[in-house]
Amino acid sequence: MHEERLQTAQQFYGIEHWGAGYFEIGPNGHLFARPAAGDPRSVDLKVLVDHLTGDRQLQAPLLLRFPQILASQLRKLTDAYQNSITHFHFTGKHYPVFPMKVNPRREVVEEFLRDSARSRVGLECGSKPELYAALAQEQSSESLLLCNGFKDEAFIELACLGIQAGKRVIVVVEKLNELKMVLRRYEQTGVAPWIGLRAKLYTRGSGKWAASGGDAAKFGLTTSELLECVRLIKDAKLERHLKLLHFHIGSQITDIKRVKNAMKEAARVYAKLRQIGANIEFMDIGGGLGVDYDGSKTRSDSSMNYTVQEFANDVIYVVKTVCDEEHVPHPNIVTESGRMMTAYHSVFVTSIRDEIETFADDLPVVTIDADDPQVIGELKELCDGVNGKNYVEYYHDALEHKDELHTQFNLGLISLEDRAKGEVLFWETCARALREAEEDALSDEEFAALKRILAAKYLCNFSLFRSAPDSWAIKQLFPIVPLHRLDEPSVDFATLVDVTCDSDGKIDHFVDLRDDKETLELPHFQDDKPYYLAIFLVGAYQEVMGSFHNLFGLPNEAQVVIDADGRYHISKLINGSRITDMLAFAKYDQNRLVETFRKQLSAEVEANRLTAEAAAKIAGQYDRAAGRTTYLE
Repeated sequence: MHEERLQTAQQFYGIEHWGAGYFEIGPNGHLFARPAAGDPRSVDLKVLVDHLTGDRQLQAPLLLRFPQILASQLRKLTDAYQNSITHFHFTGKHYPVFPMKVNPRREVVEEFLRDSARSRVGLECGSKPELYAALAQEQSSESLLLCNGFKDEAFIELACLGIQAGKRVIVVVEKLNELKMVLRRYEQTGVAPWIGLRAKLYTRGSGKWAASGGDAAKFGLTTSELLECVRLIKDAKLERHLKLLHFHIGSQITDIKRVKNAMKEAARVYAKLRQIGANIEFMDIGGGLGVDYDGSKTRSDSSMNYTVQEFANDVIYVVKTVCDEEHVPHPNIVTESGRMMTAYHSVFVTSIRDEIETFADDLPVVTIDADDPQVIGELKELCDGVNGKNYVEYYHDALEHKDELHTQFNLGLISLEDRAKGEVLFWETCARALREAEEDALSDEEFAALKRILAAKYLCNFSLFRSAPDSWAIKQLFPIVPLHRLDEPSVDFATLVDVTCDSDGKIDHFVDLRDDKETLELPHFQDDKPYYLAIFLVGAYQEVMGSFHNLFGLPNEAQVVIDADGRYHISKLINGSRITDMLAFAKYDQNRLVETFRKQLSAEVEANRLTAEAAAKIAGQYDRAAGRTTYLE
């Protein structure tokens, strides 16, 4: 029975399909994390959270960061390209760069650069703050520092500082005016960065970000603009600085065919530029390498129909084929696969704090009195009479009786007590009809909608807008799994709501192999025991794009490393935001708030509505509250 329950949990949550070998269900019904796929070492996430909330006195929500998974993903990426380069006899090299926009946290950036000497990994930045931080990072002499995005004179000046500091800085030209700024800078100082040209391809990606490529793309130079850039560079005698051709057809590409088409077009552009004397060495294919959030390995928006190795094979093979046809050298391939590099390494843990029920199932059984309205008696008969043969008919009858109940209430014909009794009977009838439909395996849109309505709503201690904003903004699916109790029968169907006072603060679509589910199977909520859920694959974009809606702040954070002997080690703890932190974010002066509040208390004392002792106590409580967490305690 125990093994059957674990297998059922595996089917519910599909961890083996989306976990990439990093996560699995242990024999004790807990979730485990590994530093790499196939690595015998692991950490019990429930034990880890108990340690953090107990011995380390942290509270959920918690962000668990596993830097070893970052290193593992980088190895997976570089190994895939090296395998392809070797297999297809490609003469260029692979240069991975990490786009800081995906996750600019110092811990993440430094972890990648730690491997810079082996993998030539560099950085990509798209703003002056990112570039300022990147310039001070230790990189290998062979790695690149790419500058994307729209630029001003100050951006170009910063980039030139990097050149003078010995870095291989490439300023990617997005529009003609940017190249003119680079050329003016060179005329004034004699210093120029390496130059890249971003091409606007006809080919578009697939999935949610398909519109970011193609003719209407925000970034990129048209064919005539590319030629004009080459002319201007030659006129300035800076041909030796023109190093890179860049393009990007969209993030999270779901269909491998779009990748092949883009590579053919881009490789042809590269070859034609080489033939007119532009001695470009690097071809930057941008990002786009997807993450299989739902494990389906399909073209759904939350998946992709290829592997990392297949993606690399198609890139290398297509570029080599076109270059050989055009008799030009193979370029070095630059990749910006930030989502793939970072998504897996962060696990967000929240605690379930309460259950919000559609109707109170712990109320006493409804009894019918002789003077009850007729509609109440008829609802009672329906409720008691539901069975496997009549449940559809009785459900429809109950809907009619519910309408009648509310009509009579609005006309003043029944009391509030009568209405409450009728509503309990109606929802109990619905619940019984739904149970019969589930046993009957009825596939019916009407009962699917009823299932959504009757699903438990679990109140989770987090802000969706802070920690998983893409779930709200673009309906991104993230795998969600309990950290523990996975060997128990999962009998609740639930949706999740956060602690913000926003009706959009909810998760009601969940990962499934066939289609996304509108409810999640979970063990029963028990209000006397800790109950933790984990949201996975949130390492890309979620931290940097999260908002401070309702002034809910950053969660507590732990960086976890699994040692050679298999024991976990907490290498870093970062306390989450406190009330005073979020007040400062919103530009409130803490001292002024305290002063103003104390003036209000003094006025109450002067009016003899409050004693001086009570006022002093209240003032102290107000002062201490500023140091509390923004989340539920």
